[in-house]
Amino acid sequence: MKLIKHISLFILILATSIASAQVKFEVKASKQKLGINERLRIDFEMNQDGDNFNPPDFSNFTVVGGPNQSVSNSWINGVRSYKKTYSYFLAPKSRGTFTISQASITIDGETYKTTQLEIEVSAAVDIPKDPNDPTFLASENIHLVAEVSKTNPYLNEAITVVYKLYVSPKIAVDNWNEIDSPRYNDFWSQNINTQGQKVQNGSFNGEDYRYLVLRKTVLYPQKTGKLNIEPLSLNIALRVPTNRRDIFGSLLMTRVNKTVSAGNKTINVKPLPEAGKPMDFTGAVGNFNFNVIASKTELDATESFQLKVGVKGNGNLKLFKLPKVSLPSSLEVYEPEHDENVSTNLSGMQGSIADSYTVVPQFKGKYPIPSISFSYFDLKTESYKRLSSNEIVINVLSGPTNNALSNGNNSGLNPNKQAIVYNNDHFAFIKTKTNFSSINISYFFKTKLFWSLMLLPFLAIPLAIVVRNKKASRDADVYGNRIRKADKLARKYLSSAKKSLGKKEAFYIALEKALHNYLKAKLYIETGDLSKDKIISLLKEKQVDEGVIKDFINILESCELARYTPIDIVTMQEDYDKAAKTISLIDKQAR
Repeated sequence: MKLIKHISLFILILATSIASAQVKFEVKASKQKLGINERLRIDFEMNQDGDNFNPPDFSNFTVVGGPNQSVSNSWINGVRSYKKTYSYFLAPKSRGTFTISQASITIDGETYKTTQLEIEVSAAVDIPKDPNDPTFLASENIHLVAEVSKTNPYLNEAITVVYKLYVSPKIAVDNWNEIDSPRYNDFWSQNINTQGQKVQNGSFNGEDYRYLVLRKTVLYPQKTGKLNIEPLSLNIALRVPTNRRDIFGSLLMTRVNKTVSAGNKTINVKPLPEAGKPMDFTGAVGNFNFNVIASKTELDATESFQLKVGVKGNGNLKLFKLPKVSLPSSLEVYEPEHDENVSTNLSGMQGSIADSYTVVPQFKGKYPIPSISFSYFDLKTESYKRLSSNEIVINVLSGPTNNALSNGNNSGLNPNKQAIVYNNDHFAFIKTKTNFSSINISYFFKTKLFWSLMLLPFLAIPLAIVVRNKKASRDADVYGNRIRKADKLARKYLSSAKKSLGKKEAFYIALEKALHNYLKAKLYIETGDLSKDKIISLLKEKQVDEGVIKDFINILESCELARYTPIDIVTMQEDYDKAAKTISLIDKQAR
C-alpha cells in the first residue's frame, strides 16, 4: 500500500515538473472588435525568456506605442513563476476584418510561433467622455497648432508656418520631445531661431490658455498644385488633476504621456502667369531694386576695375540667377565672384546678392557698357516688372591703340570701313646716281646653327615617341580618365563651397546649391523637381549604387540641419570631402 502511495506521489511530482517546464508563447488582444477611432493593445506572452523576437507585420494598423517590455518573476510555495510580455498599441487604418500574422521567438534553441488573430474594425463609435479619465483630460486641455500664413501662394512666394503648443492652466507640462519632424518636401525651407521664447497668455477656442512658440519656418514652394506640409508630432509628459485630494484638500495630480500632432496642412500653389512673362525671366519673385556699378570709369590699359551687378530687396534671393553682362571684346572679363548677404525672417528672405566681374581693358579708347535688364514678378501688383541699368562708358586714357578701332571708329563711324593711310612722300625726288660699296658675305651653310637645326628633328623623334606612347596609354585608361573627369567635375561644382570653409551658413548654402546645380546638369531636371524622392528615383534609373544615393541624400539633409545646429570646421571639411567623393562616384556610375 505504501509502495502505491510513493509511486503516485512520484508520478504527481513528475507531471508537475513536466507541466512547469512546458514552454508557452501566445498572443492576447485587448479586444477583437473595435471602432476605427479606437485603439487596440496586443500582448505577446511567454513563460520562459527567449531571443530573436520577431513581431508580425502590422500592415493594416499604425503602431502608436510599443514595443513595451515587461517581466514578472515570482516564487510561490517553492515554485517559480516567470512571465515576459511584449506589448503594442495599434490604431486601425481602415474598416474591415484583418489578420494579425504569427510572431516568433527562439527559446532554448527552438523556434516557437503564436497563432494568427483576427480583428474586426467597424465604423467609428462613440467613446465615453469621462471627465475623470486622465487621458481624456489631457486630450481636451493640450493642443499643438500649425498656423500657415497663406494657403494659396504663388510659386516661389514666401509663406510661414508657426507651431504653437497651447496648454490649459488646469494641467502642468513636465517636458516634451519631438518624435516626428516635418521634412517639407517640394519646398525650400529655413527654420528661424526660436530659442529664448517665453510662455505667453492667449486664447484657444474662446478659452484662456498659455502657449509657447515651438518652431517658425519660412517656406518657398518649388512646385505648383496641391502641396502637403507634414505635421510636427510631440510626445509630452504632463500632469492632470484627479478627483482625489491630499490631506490638505488639494487635488492630486497624475502623470500622463500624451502624443499630439499639428496635423497635415495642404496649400494650393498657383503658377506664375504666362501673360506678359519676359523672355529673360529667371524666377525672381518679390520686390527688388537692381543696379550695375563700375568701381571706376577712367583708367589706363592693363589696369583692372570691378563691375558689380546686384539685386537688393525682399524675395527669393537665393533661388534665381542674376543677368549676365555683355562687354566689348577689347575688355578682358573674368568669371564673376558671387556674394550673398541675405537674412531670413517671418517675411521671407531680405538682403542683397551680387556678381562682381573683374574687367581689364587692353587698348586705349572709350568703351560703352550697354544697359542690362532684370525682370521679376511683383507680388503686390501681381505683374512682371523690368528694371534696366544706365549705360556706362569706360574711358581708357593711355595704352596701345587697337588698329581695328582706330581712325574714328570709336566716334561712331562704320567699323567695317577701311582706314585711310596718308602718305606725305607723293613727290619724293628720285636719285639718279648710286655709290657702290663692297660687302662681306657670310654663308649659313656648315655653321653651328646649321648643324644644330639639321640634328634637331632626329633628337626630337625619341621624345615624340615617348609622348605619343604616354598619350596612348592615358587614352586607353578609360577607367582612369573617368575618375579624372569626375574629380575635375566635383572640384568645379564645389569651388564656391571650398572658398566658404569655416563660415558655416555660407558654406552649407554653397554646398547645397552646388549639389542642386550638379543634379540639374546631370539629370536634366529643373529646380522645382528637386525632391528627395525624385532624386532617388532618377539616380536609380541611372544605375547608381544605393549606398552612393544614400550618401548623397545624407549630405543634402546635413545641409538642411546645419543651418540651426552647431558645426565646427572639421565637420565642414568632412562634408566637403564626402560631397566631392559622392559627386565623383555618381558621375562614374551613372549611365
